[in-house]
Amino acid sequence: MESSNPVFGNAPTLKRTPSAAQVEEIYRTPQRLTMDDIVVKTSLLLGIVVVTGTAAWVGDIGPGLVVGAAIAGLVLALVNIFKRQVSPPLVLAYAACEGVFLGAISHAYNDVYSGIVVQAAVGTSVIFGTVLVLFSSGKLRATPRFMKMVTGAFVGLFALLLVNLLVDAFDGSGNGFGLRSGGGLAILFSIAFIIAGSLTFVLDFDQAQRMVNAGVDERESWRVAFGLVVGLVWLYLEVLRLISYLRND
Repeated sequence: MESSNPVFGNAPTLKRTPSAAQVEEIYRTPQRLTMDDIVVKTSLLLGIVVVTGTAAWVGDIGPGLVVGAAIAGLVLALVNIFKRQVSPPLVLAYAACEGVFLGAISHAYNDVYSGIVVQAAVGTSVIFGTVLVLFSSGKLRATPRFMKMVTGAFVGLFALLLVNLLVDAFDGSGNGFGLRSGGGLAILFSIAFIIAGSLTFVLDFDQAQRMVNAGVDERESWRVAFGLVVGLVWLYLEVLRLISYLRND
């Protein structure tokens, strides 16, 4: 089942069952993708995010650098998503820019809610680890029905969020539908968003497993790692936001 993550849009196609000749060729390829490759690359990218994030936190960078890092991270993310051939330097640059942005945002949140960053980091790790364990054990599987439900839920919630932003921009109330106001509705929306977004990791894990089984080039480990880090960054920010809502109450 294809992942709904746009990062995998240019991944080698896995729709057709390889022929005997193709299978033989796969196993003669010296640089086949393995799960170890994915784990190493993902760990490297997360390490860069942590290092640059810590530097941004300690350096207490100004808003100009924060905005610049956010824009650069978005541009690099889009380039990496639509680039047919994965580029390790661009993926590494994305991780560095995203780390700066996350470090500054985390510092701002922690100034208001002491200890919230540790809570959000632990929460993100627990959610990701739980989904991984459930997938590995076979309790969560990327069936066609599962994919439709998860993708539909996530896209629907994201679209609702965009509408909320548009309403907020036009009416000037600062609340829109109240999906980001910090109240009860905002808490419920954030929880639903986190659940739907977390379940998309099942599709990513399945895609990664199928790429390994198909024997694609080891270089594709950068694409898989990039996709997982994009998902983890989003999840961390959403968990951070949810905890701030709860601590306000």
